[in-house]
Amino acid sequence: MNLYGLYWTAFKSLLTKEINRFTRIWVQTLVPPAITMTLYFIIFGSLIGSRIGEMNGFSYMEYIVPGLIMMSVITNSYSNVASSFFSAKFQRNIEELLVAPVPNYVIIAGFVMGGVVRGLLVGTIVTFVSLFFVDLQVEHWAVIILTVFMTSVVFSLGGLINAVYAKTFDDISIIPTFVLTPLTYLGGVFYSISLLPEFWQGVSKINPIVYMVNAFRYGFLGVSDVGIVTSFGVLLVFIVVLYGVAHHLVTKGIGLRS
Repeated sequence: MNLYGLYWTAFKSLLTKEINRFTRIWVQTLVPPAITMTLYFIIFGSLIGSRIGEMNGFSYMEYIVPGLIMMSVITNSYSNVASSFFSAKFQRNIEELLVAPVPNYVIIAGFVMGGVVRGLLVGTIVTFVSLFFVDLQVEHWAVIILTVFMTSVVFSLGGLINAVYAKTFDDISIIPTFVLTPLTYLGGVFYSISLLPEFWQGVSKINPIVYMVNAFRYGFLGVSDVGIVTSFGVLLVFIVVLYGVAHHLVTKGIGLRS
């Protein structure tokens, strides 16, 4: 077996371990997001949405479904890698990987793709749940697939960086609680930023989640508050920057070697 064959085997082993990790406890990892999103559909979509009426030419339920799916993808991609990588660091397993003859990019890819798989799986489950409440239409399959994949990669990398700096299990919940949740709720999931005054529209466009949610919504409904090319540009920049940071941290062993 050549060198790249060995690297591929190492990547598959890491990815398989990550998938087995969250599927083994599927009641804790896959069921809660479905229940939470069902409550969102009932409360915001059915109860509140019936009073709001339409938004950008669509029923309120149709409008918020893509955002809610994306919200579940973001949360689960991030939390999967953050908890898994920190557990490996806490149990000293990561040190075995660092001294193994495996490039750091393979280690990062294994953990990140595990987060991507969980994010996509939860997103698929939430999508099927949404079909009980609304008839989803799809305008651009390629935009949907590319957006959800790139978003999962972004937040999986973010989860890995969080895990590197975390010193306790409590530390991996700080970013989701105080950063991700506010950014998600202010990211156009429940409303169009075109409803905001011009100043606050400009402020909203600083939030990267606005671009992810709107690109995903464009794939379903064909409408977006921001340019699609700009959205993919933002996603690509975040992937490159976060990967560079993650690779630097792992290579230097910052927060990983005692």
